[in-house]
Amino acid sequence: MLKHHSTFFRRLMMAFDLGLVALAFFPAFYVRDQVDSLNHISFYLWIIPVQQVIWGGLLYYFGIYESFRIKSISEIINALGKAGAMGLILFGSLTYLFKLVRISRSLMILSFGLSVMFLSLEKIIIVLFFRHLRRKGYNFRHVLVIGSGRRAKNFIRKIEAHPEFGLKILGVIDEDPLQVGQIVEGHKIIGDFHDIFGILRESTVDHAIFIVPRSSLGKIEEAILYCETIGIPCSVAVDLFDLQFTTGREGSLFNIPVITFEPNPDFRIGSLFTKRLLDLLLSTVGLVLIAPLYLAIVIAMKLSSPGPVYFIQERCGLHGRRFKLYKFRTMEIDAEGKLKELLPLNEMQGPCFKLENDPRVTKIGKFLRKYSLDELPQLWNVWHGDMSLVGPRPPLPTEVQQYDHWQRRRLSMRPGITCIWQAKGRNRIRDFNQWSKMDLEYIDHWSLALDFKILFETIPAVLTGAGAK
Repeated sequence: MLKHHSTFFRRLMMAFDLGLVALAFFPAFYVRDQVDSLNHISFYLWIIPVQQVIWGGLLYYFGIYESFRIKSISEIINALGKAGAMGLILFGSLTYLFKLVRISRSLMILSFGLSVMFLSLEKIIIVLFFRHLRRKGYNFRHVLVIGSGRRAKNFIRKIEAHPEFGLKILGVIDEDPLQVGQIVEGHKIIGDFHDIFGILRESTVDHAIFIVPRSSLGKIEEAILYCETIGIPCSVAVDLFDLQFTTGREGSLFNIPVITFEPNPDFRIGSLFTKRLLDLLLSTVGLVLIAPLYLAIVIAMKLSSPGPVYFIQERCGLHGRRFKLYKFRTMEIDAEGKLKELLPLNEMQGPCFKLENDPRVTKIGKFLRKYSLDELPQLWNVWHGDMSLVGPRPPLPTEVQQYDHWQRRRLSMRPGITCIWQAKGRNRIRDFNQWSKMDLEYIDHWSLALDFKILFETIPAVLTGAGAK
């Protein structure tokens, strides 16, 4: 689980580090050239790739990318200093062996010295940034620990010893119902094996960790299958027996061998990272470009209908996380209070409510809905990270409570402003089961190319008002 993600970020950090090494050469050359004129800079450019090879090997050798976030700043700077000194010695040895007497020694000392400074500054910023995030409580993965024995206690202690890993224990599950309410390593036993299903359904759980004795393995199969059904990844600690399962992905948590059962396709973390970068970029550009239209809508709403401009509603995001969704208000102020009266007229089969001629919709609201202009404020949700440009539409908490188990897997991916339903069917689709199957089809076949395809298909659907109600 963690190892799979850390590999990508380790490579990304190494690429950035080597970029800093290359960058350090140029101010070093400038400073040295001001003191005593050197040959043209093109004469020395071959030094950059040689330095990068040396630095790349030494950074790995001195463990810069191993458990980076649990090291102190002094340890990191000390390791970088050693790497710089060793690199300078290696490069000096190469110049001696190949008799490259025309290479300025002071240039090399400055280049390696500035590389150490740049890399140290980068690492300090990263360490302080992530420590700040952890103190603020951001970027945590909510973990449910199933098991309370010696191995489970050892696992909990390691999590508590390393808060920088970003794992927050939601609670502990024990096989014995008589143990409910007891405290294990500072965490409460919140249920027994029979309570797992309700806890997974009603709580925000990003990962379930099964650390049970061998005798209990047969009792957790149903819970693992349930995790698969509702879209929550789970891991089973298998450090007491030889690996027997034929499916899943082998990995480790604190050097404990586990098999991770992914309910969704094995998304490449690089692609997901790119998806988030695109969300940030496009939402930022979108907010800037639509500013005049945004202002015009606000003015039109103020002139045509009393009440607030925005409709703010709590929705469910990734794995059930609650967030506030923003839309332009398209209904009367007391629309929520009139909903019960209209429920018998619901045209949607399932937990969602859809009504073609909803009497609560204002005149300008009909126009905004037809061309999906009421969704524009959700670019703020995308920018903030609660949503993505493309993904299953975020449901209401009351709707999620009515989901069948298999429908809950819609929450296993960040919700979006548009989706396959929005691009192909919009309100022509009246069966929520069909809507859910389309969302799961998107999740099972997700790729960046599919996201772009949906975005491009959404544009004509929105501009023509196709399928809008």
